[in-house]
Amino acid sequence: MTKLREVSCYVIAGWSGFFLMLVELLSGRLIAPFFGNSIYVWGSVIFVFMLGLAIGYLLGGIYSSHRPTVPRLCVLLALAAAVTLPCILFAEPLLNALFDKVEDPRYGSLAACFSLFLAPAVASGMVSPYAVRILVRDASSSGRSAGYLYFVSTVGSSAGTLLTSFFLVLWFEVNTILAGAMAISLVVAGIGALANLRDSAVHVGD
Repeated sequence: MTKLREVSCYVIAGWSGFFLMLVELLSGRLIAPFFGNSIYVWGSVIFVFMLGLAIGYLLGGIYSSHRPTVPRLCVLLALAAAVTLPCILFAEPLLNALFDKVEDPRYGSLAACFSLFLAPAVASGMVSPYAVRILVRDASSSGRSAGYLYFVSTVGSSAGTLLTSFFLVLWFEVNTILAGAMAISLVVAGIGALANLRDSAVHVGD
């Protein structure tokens, strides 16, 4: 495995973790004006994101069995950004409609989370297992590679949580933060794919 591939996997996994927690925290800000900021709302947010991650881990593991490459990993990162776009374009009309039709804030917030945030959580969840498959060279190194990867991803998630909640929400509007994070995801994905074009012709472990 080339050093470039290895570094690319860690960078993508770290940013993906950052991006996921940024979206999760901002989801509460989007829903709060309509359904409040109660434990019901945050229960819905956490449930949908955890379910989305579980599905993403499963799909990412399955997808990784078909000749994984860094450019394809970059596609997953770009996909996570793309499916977050409805949070900017359609959140307000969707939330207005749900607020008018669903009286119970528990079910209204749950429906909103499923509609807006399940897809980003699933796409983001696919990144880490796919990256692990690229990094694993042999059975003896699989645990170490997975440990390093999930360490980097979790550090990224921690940084995303702190920076979003302490700083970004004070400096920018929610949609501006989302748009900026999506743009960074696309830039990281584009650079990673271009830098690893030869990787698409190389099998894992070669």
